[in-house]
This record gives sequence, structure tokens and C-alpha cells, in this order.
Amino acid sequence: MATLDFKLTYAINGAEYTASETDAHVSLDIRREGYRTTVTVFPKEAVTLLSATISIPHSYEKDERIFVNGYQSWTDTREFAAGESLKDITKLPKFLVNMFSLDGYGDSAFKKYRKGVLHGYDISWAKDFFIGSFNSTEAYLIINHDIQSNRIVLESDISGLELDGFICLFDFTTDHDCFLSMYPEKDIPDILGYTSWYNYYEDISEEKILGSLDNIGAPFELFQIDDGYETAVGDWLSVDPVKFPNGLEGIVQKIHAKGLKAGIWLAPFAAESKSQVYKEHPDWFFDWKAGGNWSGFFGLDSDSEQAMEYVEQCLRHYADMGFDFFKLDFLYAVNPRQISTRTRAQITQQAYERIRRALPDKTILGCGAIIMNSTVFDYLRIGPDVSLKFDDAWYMKYMHRERISTKVTLQNTIYRSFMDKRLFGCDPDVFILRDENNRLSAKQKEALITINALFGSVMMTSDDVSSYTRDQQALFSKALSFRKAADKSYSCTDGRYISISFTLDGQKHSFVYDAKKGVLKEL
Repeated sequence: MATLDFKLTYAINGAEYTASETDAHVSLDIRREGYRTTVTVFPKEAVTLLSATISIPHSYEKDERIFVNGYQSWTDTREFAAGESLKDITKLPKFLVNMFSLDGYGDSAFKKYRKGVLHGYDISWAKDFFIGSFNSTEAYLIINHDIQSNRIVLESDISGLELDGFICLFDFTTDHDCFLSMYPEKDIPDILGYTSWYNYYEDISEEKILGSLDNIGAPFELFQIDDGYETAVGDWLSVDPVKFPNGLEGIVQKIHAKGLKAGIWLAPFAAESKSQVYKEHPDWFFDWKAGGNWSGFFGLDSDSEQAMEYVEQCLRHYADMGFDFFKLDFLYAVNPRQISTRTRAQITQQAYERIRRALPDKTILGCGAIIMNSTVFDYLRIGPDVSLKFDDAWYMKYMHRERISTKVTLQNTIYRSFMDKRLFGCDPDVFILRDENNRLSAKQKEALITINALFGSVMMTSDDVSSYTRDQQALFSKALSFRKAADKSYSCTDGRYISISFTLDGQKHSFVYDAKKGVLKEL
């Protein structure tokens, strides 16, 4: 950037003002040191920020690949072609959006989707271009690739912020190495575990959990009880007495007796409409649904101190019970649609840090979470849920960008792999090798477990591994060996075929992954 094309719009008592430098109402500190740029605003009186942008000229080529990092864990993330568009759910029939709360999962409620513009969050690259934000604790960096106008518009997510103190609007680098230097490699251990979800889903019971535990042993290290044990999502202190007549304490002890860590699933910032906590404390939650799961659910308003104390109480309850590992899901739900005294980034960061403080000595896996705020966790899911059919039901392709899909999550696993063991340990979601209750082909199952092993720190399954055939056991063992691979890399020039290479025991291996069919071919 030869010159900084910066523009700030703000309001005072309903009157709008625009500034590109210090004026009568605000002071601006604009600094450019090497590849790093920071912009901080100091109001001289109370103002409401409306927009803050930096425009960068960029001549897009027809075959240019543009990395778009989605809003949250589940949002589709990959390199897009310059002529592609993001899926915009506002184009769906409004009754359908409202019926299933499809606008609750992503960013469409506060970020306008525009034709010819690819937008993502905090990290992006294209030909001869890279940008990475260091400002996710203050304000998200929305990176708009305006293909038709041949420009990149950097947007600080501050619209509606009532400001009476200073805030950093932008803090980013245009140098890839500079960005990585801020996130040095971490000594994050790999995890191999079992989860009840992708076979039983909510239909779990004490009998099924203990039966699955009987079939899990070395080399597994973790046994996780997933959704379905609670009486309702949100009522975390109430275990279903029919499914689990003896509670969960005895199960934790049996998990530990097998030499495994005990894991539990919660969605601490979510409560479905039929839950007691929502019925008794609707003021703890936003007045819009954050998604259509279960009976529809609401996101928790972290401005309520009572609500946050309840979250902490629930987390400590399971920590005191002996659980070692916490999979915390639907964490995006704490983000509001409108902001006033805090930005979405500040709200999320403070809420996630509070979770971390409540579980200081426990392992946390975040899921359905905002990416850059999740560096306070040990691990993070980096794609949507795996589906038992490669791209799930046909109509799901037209739904929100956070939909269940093995096809999408495999792409996310590859394209977000640079985050692994730097920001957190990446969780690519489960592998599935079983034949029953599964519609993935043999080749798709092989691609799933191989890519998970290469590009993630977490390998989980819901299979009964004791029933694996000889071929399935051989594939499982082969994938485990890939976790020791070094010099891992990938490249893609056409959006479909992704070249993958790595070295293992001094030998180089090369694969081509067909992202459309979900199959992997070794070269």
C-alpha cells in the first residue's frame, strides 16, 4: 500500500461525520511499521462508530485463487475462484429461514452479502497478497475481495459501537512470515478418542455408553460422552434419569479405571426453548434464535452476570465430577447481532477467557466457535460436522454455510491446517470406517481418516473399533502412522484436485484429493 486509503464514519447525536485523519471529534493514530499497520481511534467526546475501512487496489486475474476464512468453526473455508460467490441464505424463502433459524449460525444477520464480493475473517490470501489480523480481541477484520471493482476493502467490525474510550480499529500485517511469528509452534499433544455422537447421536443411555466403553482400549486415550445425557440443552445440571438412572459419576470412574480420560459435551452458551433455564430466565438470553437445533435455541447474553455465573457453575460441576476433557459446542451463540458498548470480538474474547478460567486445569475443545478468539482453548474444531453421506442430503446444499457435510469439513481441514499446533490443535471431526449406519464409500472413508490424520491434532471416532475387519484395522493402523508425517503441504490450482505431499520415515509420499468425489489417490 503506497498510501493508506482509510475512512472512518461516525455519528454524534444523529449527525454523521467522516474522517481520514484527526478532526474536531476524534483523534486518529495511524502507524505503518514495515509490513504492519495499526489504526487506533481516540474520541474527544462520545461517538457512535458506523464504519471503518481501508481500501487496497488489487487486480484480480480470472484464474486467481482467494482464501476465504469463514466466520466460525463450521463456516465453509477454502480457496475460491475469482468468479465464485458465497452462499447467501437471504436468497432463500424467508419463511424457511425463519422456520429453522438459518440466519443464526453465521454472519448474515450483521454482514451484508454482495454479488461479486468474497468476504472472510482475519486471514486471507490471493495472488501476491496476504493479510493476517492481530486485532481479534478488539474488532474482527472483515476482508472483502471486491472482484468487480478490483479492490480489497478491509472492514473493522465496529458498526454500532458507542465509544467513549479508545479502540484499536486495525492491527494487521501483509507479511505471511510476520503473521506466523506471532503464533510460534506449540507442543500440543495429539489425541485419539471415542465419542458417542456419530453413531447414537442423542439416543444414548447408560447401557449404550458402558457397552461402548467395553469395546474401547489402547491405543485410545479419551472416551467422551456427547449430547443426549441432559434433560434439555441448557439444563446442564439435570441428567436424564431415564437414560442415566445412576447419573454420570460411576461412568467417569469406569472410564478412569480403563486408563482413559473422561470427556463430556456441553453447549454452555445455548439453551433450547423448552429448557427450564430458558423458561425461568429468558432475560439471560438474546431474543432471537441462534439456530434450529433441538426445539430451537437461544444464545446467552454474556452481559448478564447471573447467566455467566450459571455457566461457570455448570462447568465446575462436571470438573468436580472428574471429567478431564470438555467439548464445548455452539460457542458462536454468545455473539450478538447488534453491538453497543462492546464489539463482537470483545464480547467473545471475554466470554471464552471466562470459560478458560472456570476450567484452568482441564482440556478444552471448542466447537462452533469464532476462530481467532479460540486461541485460549487447547483444541478447536475447524470444520462442520461429518455427515454419514459424503455431502449429506441434496437439499442441504442450499442451506446455511455452516451445514453438516463431510465434503465441506474435509476442505476446511486442509485449508485451515496452517492453524494446527500454532493457534490451537485442530480437530477435523471424526473418522468413520464402520459399514453399518454409514453411507460413505470405502474410498471416501479412506480419504477421511487419512486427511484427518495428516492435518489435525485430534482423531475421534464413534465406531466400535473392536468389530473392525482386517482391512479396516490395517487402514486404521496406517492412518495412525501418518500422524508422524513431516513436511506436510498442499496445493490446488483448479478448486477440485488438491495435491498433498509429506515425508514419513525419510520417504516422500504424494496424494491427489478429489474434493468433488471425496476420494484420495496415492501417486
